[in-house]
Amino acid sequence: MTLIRRSLFILLLICLGCVAQSAPPDLARKIEHQMRLAYTIPAEVKIKVGEIAPSSDMPGYDSVTVNIDGGEGKAKDYKFLLSKDRNTMLRVTKFDLTKDAYQELMSKIDVNGRPSRGAKGAKVVVVNFDDFECPFCSRMHSTLFPEILKEYGDRVTFIYKDYPLTEIHPWAVHAAVDATCLASQNGDAYWDFADYIHANKADVDAQKAPEARLDTIDKMALQQGQKHKLDVPKLQACVKAQNEDSVRASMKEADGLGVNATPTLFINGQKIDGAVPISQVRAALDAALRDAGEPVPAHVPDAPTPASK
Repeated sequence: MTLIRRSLFILLLICLGCVAQSAPPDLARKIEHQMRLAYTIPAEVKIKVGEIAPSSDMPGYDSVTVNIDGGEGKAKDYKFLLSKDRNTMLRVTKFDLTKDAYQELMSKIDVNGRPSRGAKGAKVVVVNFDDFECPFCSRMHSTLFPEILKEYGDRVTFIYKDYPLTEIHPWAVHAAVDATCLASQNGDAYWDFADYIHANKADVDAQKAPEARLDTIDKMALQQGQKHKLDVPKLQACVKAQNEDSVRASMKEADGLGVNATPTLFINGQKIDGAVPISQVRAALDAALRDAGEPVPAHVPDAPTPASK
């Protein structure tokens, strides 16, 4: 009986050494200073050093979680390794090679019911998180359509999702809702609206009153409804209702994918940020086609830039 009690006492001591412990104030301060300096984190962003716990990732190290909170619900935890003597902290990235990272990412994007352009059911899919009020999105849109569509439309599927930057683009959500109303009846009407508003957003911006801008967007949507012979009363009711649920769901999904600006493209999982040159889009599409075992289209060389005199 005495032997059993002694064994339990030893086990208890071992377990006490395994539980998480709060970081001492001096160590927490050093970690915070190192984080701010290494990652250029401004003073208004909050940093909280979590508890120190044993690590199973590397012998001789413990683990510590650092929470970085920039406000507006965008706090995120980062895990670090901490040496037993507390003199070294490491950031180690683990990759799960049992899965394809690109396929895993694309599986998180819900494209059910979204209008598409190009090939149907293609092995290569381009998903663009778009903002109808964003000038850089208009630039990317003009790159994709018609140029890229002409080159890749027989072997690539193009899909748009919504990510209006509400902080700086006051009418972007409204336009996205109107586009969704069109898409619910006809995919071609959606794409014609996207083409038109990206090419003519200046017509919306020219209206001084916010209400006038929204009215202009609604007129653009209704014009597409009439052009494509949609159920106009149904379209009018949808436009008037301004149900933002699907748009907000797309925005939330984009946040989870790490989207923080527009345009953001995912080409079979490869992420492209911003209105990049057409050559960069081609390179990503060609790589995706090769990975999928599909032929790459022949490219006509871009015209050389005239030499300056």
